[in-house]
Amino acid sequence: MNPNPLLKKLGFSDADRLVIIHTDDIGMCQASLQAYADLWENGTISSGAIMMPCPWAAPAAEYCRLHPGVDMGVHATLTAEWDAYRWRPLSTLDPATGMVDEDGFFWRSAEETQAHGDAEAVMVELQIQVQKALAWGVDATHMDTHMGTVAHPKFIPAYIQTAMQNRLPVMVPRGDAAVYQRIGLDPETAAGFAAFTARLEEQGLPLVDNMVGMPLDKPEGQFEIAEKLLGDLPAGLTHFIIHPSTDTPELRAICPDWPSRVANYKTFMSEELKAFLKNSGLQVIGYRDLRNLMRNG
Repeated sequence: MNPNPLLKKLGFSDADRLVIIHTDDIGMCQASLQAYADLWENGTISSGAIMMPCPWAAPAAEYCRLHPGVDMGVHATLTAEWDAYRWRPLSTLDPATGMVDEDGFFWRSAEETQAHGDAEAVMVELQIQVQKALAWGVDATHMDTHMGTVAHPKFIPAYIQTAMQNRLPVMVPRGDAAVYQRIGLDPETAAGFAAFTARLEEQGLPLVDNMVGMPLDKPEGQFEIAEKLLGDLPAGLTHFIIHPSTDTPELRAICPDWPSRVANYKTFMSEELKAFLKNSGLQVIGYRDLRNLMRNG
């Protein structure tokens, strides 16, 4: 792949290693919002995204209104994965849309949503999620995707179109067909999508080079894991995913993987991680930088 043209547009060289340290699932529960607020103040994250259909989306939006400089996007949400803690689409509960299960909630898995969901209904849902965030006073910086559910030929056009209609960067990796096959697209679709994203990049849509994330099944030794993953990042722009939450009874009741979410939080709150980032040679940026570049040309 050719070097990402974003780097020079942002004032960096092709050899620089840029990273967006991104907190997923904000607003899923209170613990996720508190973690975001703490980590933003600590200076060890640079972005996050709200799950607008979730119960704590409104308090997350209020936090954004009270802290207008934060970097917060919309976490396109089409699944509700937990056993006893569920949420529904904002747009409709009509089973004919294929977006809801027999209980009227989003499907639990990306595969179920991709199998059943109607493309037009998903387009409407994504547009409403973004519009509600904006109406609630969130200065949205980007769109990304919960559980990668939009990574399907039916849904990718809605995802990208919704972002572009609102002049938002969208979390999409740049690459050739092999890159897109690795995220689940069939060879023909992957080849078409590679050509499509190349055209979008030519038109000025910012794209990331890599996506890397902290594991949710290894609560022990997370500082060492973070140090290794961040230290090994290549040149280009990486979307680096963490799922931090404070340790609460609510979180423990919701998420079987709560120990790793709490470990994400503690690791990125630590002075050791803060010092590592300072001395790592990484250039930490946010999606606001990409949005400003996209809108200002």
